[in-house]
Parts: sequence; structure tokens; C-alpha cells
Amino acid sequence: MSNPAGNLYIVATPIGNLGDLSQRALEILQSVDLIAAEDTRHSQKLLSHFGIKTHCIANHEHNEREMTEKLLQRLRDGASIAVISDAGTPLISDPGYHLVNQAQAHNIRVIPVPGASALLAALAAAGLPTDRFSFEGFLPNKQAARRKVLQQLRSQTATLVFYESPHRILDSLRDMGEVFGREREAVLARELTKTFETIKRDSLENLARWVEQDKDQQRGEIVLVVAGAAPRDPDLIDAETEQTLNVLLNYLPVKQAAAAAAEISGVKKNKLYARAVEMKEGKV
Repeated sequence: MSNPAGNLYIVATPIGNLGDLSQRALEILQSVDLIAAEDTRHSQKLLSHFGIKTHCIANHEHNEREMTEKLLQRLRDGASIAVISDAGTPLISDPGYHLVNQAQAHNIRVIPVPGASALLAALAAAGLPTDRFSFEGFLPNKQAARRKVLQQLRSQTATLVFYESPHRILDSLRDMGEVFGREREAVLARELTKTFETIKRDSLENLARWVEQDKDQQRGEIVLVVAGAAPRDPDLIDAETEQTLNVLLNYLPVKQAAAAAAEISGVKKNKLYARAVEMKEGKV
């Protein structure tokens, strides 16, 4: 008779301050059969600090697919496994997705053990709206690809949250200023819960200038929280919407062009229809 499948625990660990490890997380890390860590050398410092002697193996972005089947077999054999990342909550821009996905697919119980998260810590301290937010992870390395992604997010009204690396923070702030507008409000949260924790709220332009002048702000772990775009006035046809309508009129009848432009822009269809008629009649 086969053993019942073991449990897969997704355990959040501190992002800086070791006091943020929960008692529940500590007990689970001590009791499981195996810990799958993003970087065993990094995690060993945490485990040693708390006297955790559980065997630890590497499960990172380069071997995750290969390790998944091995870990699934251990789970099917009845072993309990805890997944941890270098810091914070696993799977949030960290490895673990493939294992959790397959565990769910094979009806293995996945148990979250909540705790520290740089994403939520920054969002909570930013003072920007939290009723709707969009986590965008890391932006692309290359400027052209980065600006393309930012263009796609420019009209997003929800608060935007990004992770950023120290060597790219200045370029990303500048690109955000160019795409979103230099006066768009944002918060730079750096080294959260650590000795040199910094949380600064200002315009994108001022943040970029500050980071350029103070090289210390180009160090450590960084989260950017950016205010969403102001909701569009459904009665206002701005230059961008008018240009969209003009392009659509080259290919569609007036009624269809107005409907398509309304769907794209959020402007009322009747307003766009009236404007489209004027444009067709040459009353521009």
C-alpha cells in the first residue's frame, strides 16, 4: 500500500529583518523532510541562525523544471517539502511556479505559509491607492523593450508595482518619466526592513534626479510603486483619441470607427460619433 502524498509548503522568509520569520514558518521548516531553496548557500545563513537542521536542496530558475519531477516523486512517496526563496514570498518573481503548478495538477496539497513580501511592504508604506494594483515584476533590460512595456501600462489606472535592480534603477525612472509623464507620482522603496531602509515619495522626475545625485540609492533591493493614470473623462476627446479615431476612419464606416475608438479610449461613443461626422465632413 502506497503512502499518502506529503504536503508542499510555500514558506515566506524575511526580506531583511530576521524577526519577521513567523513562529509557524519556523516550526514548519524544522519539521518538514526537505527544504527546496532558491540558493542553498544564502538560505543556510537563515537556517543556521534559527538552528534549523533540515536537509536543504537547490531549486532555482536554472534547474526548476528538472527538479520538479524529483520533488513530486518525493511528495508522492509521502515526504513533506517546504519551498523557500532567497527572501520574501516564493513565486513572486522567484522560482517555484512549475513545482506548485504540477503539485496542484497531481492533487498534492499545497499549503501557503504567509509572511514577508517586499511587494506588499512597499505598497502598504507608499501612501498610494491600494484598492487596485498591478504587480509587473521586473521590467526588460533593453530600453526599447522596457519602453514598449511601459507604453502598454501608460493608461492603467491601478497603482503599478515593479521590482528593479540597482544598476538599472536610474534608467527605469527616466523611461517611466518619459512614458508616464515626469510629474507622475511614485515611491522608491529600498532595502525594506534592513538597516538602510529608504522610502521616498516624489514625482518620477525628482526621484530620477535624486537617485542620480545620491549613488547610495543605486544599491540594494528596490521596489517602485507608481501612481496609476488619472481616469479618462468620458466626455473629453484628447489628441491621442482623436488621432486613433482619424486612423480608424481610414478603414471603417463612421459608426464602426466611433464604436472602436470608444472601446479603445473609454470616451463616450456618441461623442466620438459626432466628432467622426465632423471629421468626415471636413469640419476639423
